[in-house]
Parts: sequence; structure tokens; C-alpha cells
Amino acid sequence: MSTTTSPTPEPEGLAGLAGSGEGPARPARLIQNEGTTEIPVHLLFRDGPDPVSVPLRPTVVARRQGTGEQPRLRRPVQPKPRPAPEVDPDLAERPARVLPGAAGVFAGACGAAGCLATSWWAGVLPPLLVEALRLPVSAAGLGPVQWAAYTGAGALGLVGLGGLARGRTGRAWVLGMFGGYRGTVRRTGLLWVNPLLLRRRVDVRLRHWRSEPMPAADGNGVALRVVVLVVWRVRDTARATLGVDDHETYLRECVEAALARVPVEMPGASRGSVEMAGDALTRLVVRDAEAVGLQVFSVRPVRVEYAPEVAAAMHRRRIAALDAQQRATMLTSVVDSVEDTVTRLTMRGLVELDDYERKALVKDLTVAFCAGRGEAAP
Repeated sequence: MSTTTSPTPEPEGLAGLAGSGEGPARPARLIQNEGTTEIPVHLLFRDGPDPVSVPLRPTVVARRQGTGEQPRLRRPVQPKPRPAPEVDPDLAERPARVLPGAAGVFAGACGAAGCLATSWWAGVLPPLLVEALRLPVSAAGLGPVQWAAYTGAGALGLVGLGGLARGRTGRAWVLGMFGGYRGTVRRTGLLWVNPLLLRRRVDVRLRHWRSEPMPAADGNGVALRVVVLVVWRVRDTARATLGVDDHETYLRECVEAALARVPVEMPGASRGSVEMAGDALTRLVVRDAEAVGLQVFSVRPVRVEYAPEVAAAMHRRRIAALDAQQRATMLTSVVDSVEDTVTRLTMRGLVELDDYERKALVKDLTVAFCAGRGEAAP
């Protein structure tokens, strides 16, 4: 028995492609199937240009509603580091040129002596003083030369005595002239400083600053009031004095900015979380204050309390949490006591209980223990 198979007709589009190499024009035939999908044949076999790579952003697909698909994990986005404040790099502390105080005293004494000699030379010195000093009498009079001598001696005395200054430990002077920085004086004792320079005293000792209550928030965003203790000192007097208007105000604003970025834990939290919050505050304040010549050693919250607008609600919430915790602890203790009592009675053979009697005993013991603990609690 033979079976005859009829040849399958070949699509005209494919027959045309398999023809002569010259390649006649490709007809726009369509391939059809039962699903009513139509694909132009010339789109399948045409020579297209080389693919071009287009940079695309990574696509994040979330869960579609009603499909039951699990959401994909989003890639953690690293926050961009906040730019650090910058100050003029040429503004840095350098020592000023000063002289020992003896030089100023000597210049003042010379000026006074010059004025006295000029007065004797002009003949205006009192006779009693001339006799006391055993000086010859001079009657040159006050001429241009005498006035010039007066001016020179007086200027020497004023410059010598007016430049005297006393340097103390933990204090420094920032010197300036006509808006320019001339150096810093950190020496102690009697010194001579140019009297034409402007002096600005700066405290360079180690200092503790206890702030007023500042706004903050905990990890859940609840408003808090925090008192912070900051240990700091002025390291670069030039930047601290000339880089900002007031370095103490700038430090306070740095602490406020750090409290706005770091969550603060309430009292009663674990010691590790409190230390982490303090370390984070210290790092942020050190980074901001270093640019203006301030050295910050530690920033620690010393008092944390809820803000007045949420204090009452959070107090009620905390009392409710403590009450629930106490009730759970008491219930656990009662259940353990009842279980231990029933187990001992059964294991030692003191009583033989069926299921009904066991349930009744457990109920009576539970009521008794709860009543006893309730009376002992107050």
C-alpha cells in the first residue's frame, strides 16, 4: 500500500529569494497564521544598519498590582557627599613680629628724657627743677628747632609706651592693619606691639559649651529637645577671627545643622546607640568647624526630652507600653508557676487528675496567683 504525498507549495516570497542571484524586487508578502499575526516578509530579511548601543538607565521594576509578583530589591543609592565649607587658603595663622617689652620701656624713657632736655634747652623748665638737677640756665627760647625736638621726643615716647602690651596664657591677639592680616601674637609677658595695628583678642583655651535646648528628632521622626555639651578650642586664630563674623555663633549653627541630620535616641535606649549618635554628631561638627580653624573634640547630648507639642502624647504612649510589658511579664510568671505546680503534683504522685480535674486545677491556680500578684503589686 503506497501513500502519495503532495508537495507543499512554497511561498512566493521565499521562492523569489531562492532564485537567481541577481535578486528581483522583493514583494511585500505577508506571513499569516491562525492567531491573526501578520509579519511583513521584507522586514524579516532586509539588511538593516549595524546596531547602535544606546546608554540606558537601570530600570527598577516594582510589584504590579494584582499579579502576585514579588517586588525586586532596589539598589541602594549612595548619597552624594555634602561639599565641605571652604575658606581662603591663603588665610592661615602665622606669628606676628613683636619686640620684648623692655624695648618699649626704653623708647618711652628716651622720649620723656628728650622732652625734658628740650624744655631745659628752650628755657621753659621751672627754676626749682633746674636748681634741683644742678643744670646751667639756658634761654634759647622756643624756636622751630625746639618744636621739632619736642615733636620727635614726644612721638618716641608715645610709640614706646603706647605699644606696651601684656600677653597672658590662653589668650592671643590677632593683628591687622587697613583690613589686612598681620599675624598672631601667642607669647606671654610684657611685649611691645606696633600701636598702629588693630588688636583683636581671642581665647585659645580648651572650652566647654553647654547649649540651650535645640530642636532634634529621633529615628521615628518624633520632635525632641536636646541639650548638647561641646568640647572645643580655637586652633587657627586667623580663620576663626577673619573667616567668619563670629566663630562661636558659627559653632552653634554647626551643632544645630548636625542635630537636624542625625537622629537622637531617647533616654533608656541602649548605650551603643547613644554612643553612635554622639560619634555621628562629632564627625559632622568637626567637618564643618575645621574649615574656620575650630578644633572640636566631642559633641554629646546630655539631656534629651520630647518637644512640648508631643510630650503629653508620648508620655501616655510610654506608660501604655510599660503597662503592657508589665502585664506580659506577670502573665508569663503566672503560667510558669501554674505549670511548675501541676507538674510537681503529678510527678510526685500526690494526686491523680483526669483532663477535667486538671483543667479545673489550672484555672483555680491561675486565678489565685493572679489575685495574689495583683494585691502585692501596689
